[in-house]
Amino acid sequence: MADEQEIMCKLESIKEIRNKTLQMEKIKTRLKAEFEALESEERHLKEYKQEMDLLLQEKMAHVEELRLIHADINVMENTIKQSENDLNKLLESTRRLHDEYKPLKEHVDALRMTLGLQRLPDLCEEEEKLSLEPACHVISRFTGMHLYALCAKPRVGPGIPKSQNGSKMNEERENT
Repeated sequence: MADEQEIMCKLESIKEIRNKTLQMEKIKTRLKAEFEALESEERHLKEYKQEMDLLLQEKMAHVEELRLIHADINVMENTIKQSENDLNKLLESTRRLHDEYKPLKEHVDALRMTLGLQRLPDLCEEEEKLSLEPACHVISRFTGMHLYALCAKPRVGPGIPKSQNGSKMNEERENT
């Protein structure tokens, strides 16, 4: 009987070993699956970090590009301001020269008239370049200033008929 009891104990132990081995195999299978999932998640995390680094590099490249654009805008604004200042100085200088020219021309015309000679042509009649109207339009468009043209072209009177487009025509200017 002692042998039977010993055999029963051994069988019980074998049964327990079998159950524990099966339990251990199940845990081992789950553990392998967990390790595979862990390795996979580590690979994904590494890919995510690499993608994040690439996005940050791209962001920094765009930030630098925007900074350069802003710097270019500032340079252009300064260039435009300087050019407007230069244009204003040139316009003022031209205006002063014109103011000097006008009385001198009137005096010369008066002297010519006393001798029976014809008047000299006005600047705007001589050359279109000597009229500051186009420059004034450019300046007023950029700076918002309302400048007058130095060499004002003759305007029409109320008795002059309108052209087809609705503006008055200066018949004297067209005839000369």
